[in-house]
Amino acid sequence: MKIGIIGLGLIGGSLGLDLRKCGHIIYGVSRKESTCRRALEKGVVNHANINLSSLSTVDFIFICTPIGLISQTLKQLTPHLNSEAIITDVGSVKTSIVKECELLWPNFVGGHPMAGTAEQGIEAAQENLFKNAPYVITPTEKTSKNSINILEKLAQSLGSIVHTCSPEIHDQSVAWISHLPVIISASLIAACSEEKEKNILKLAQKLASSGFRDTSRVGGGNPELGVMMAKYNQTALLHALQGYREQLDEITEYIKTEQWDSLEKLLMITQKERSPFIQLEKSSENNS
Repeated sequence: MKIGIIGLGLIGGSLGLDLRKCGHIIYGVSRKESTCRRALEKGVVNHANINLSSLSTVDFIFICTPIGLISQTLKQLTPHLNSEAIITDVGSVKTSIVKECELLWPNFVGGHPMAGTAEQGIEAAQENLFKNAPYVITPTEKTSKNSINILEKLAQSLGSIVHTCSPEIHDQSVAWISHLPVIISASLIAACSEEKEKNILKLAQKLASSGFRDTSRVGGGNPELGVMMAKYNQTALLHALQGYREQLDEITEYIKTEQWDSLEKLLMITQKERSPFIQLEKSSENNS
């Protein structure tokens, strides 16, 4: 199959590496000539170009741009496409993207491969990034069954675990386990940094170890990505933040009023309820 990839960063580049291994011919598009050259050198793509018109003969296209550029990219792309081409995206927010994009192209199907690293750009591209990772497909009633089936097979060929749901269910689920943690983590860093006593702040920075590192990791990531998550998944994220605020208020009250039994009961519950959220992590460890 001829597959186009627009955006040759971590996700687009990694898709190219794995899909080439599967025997597909990869046509990459990047805004920078230097990225195109590097993608060819690394074996990410068979062909690379800065022009969307270079995708006029491909069968399937992944749009791997930042969230805010996905629909805009599709608008620019459609004049160059053959009528049978299937388009998907890799954005972490689906409702608004799917709503806009399926109006622009009938063979659009929303997708979200949930894999990544802290690194960005073509140099971060790696093989097997998507192996054992979730790949969420978010069709609507308008989505072609054929488009869904082809994307599902491509995702499975990457070694991904495919999940299918509506864009709305995806967005609220991801708000809880991805977007909310980014905001909480950023708030933790900001709160600690606001410590007025410099000697306390400096010692805290020296003592910070694995607990702080793990809890603060996502809050110290790409600011642009964090803003895009909040902007395009605002409703779901606000719902999650409200739920988190209520839990935080409850814990604050337990500590303020010395309800140690209630606090212990809550911590015993959370100790048990964490496990279902990290099954994927355990599975990856067992398969490595």
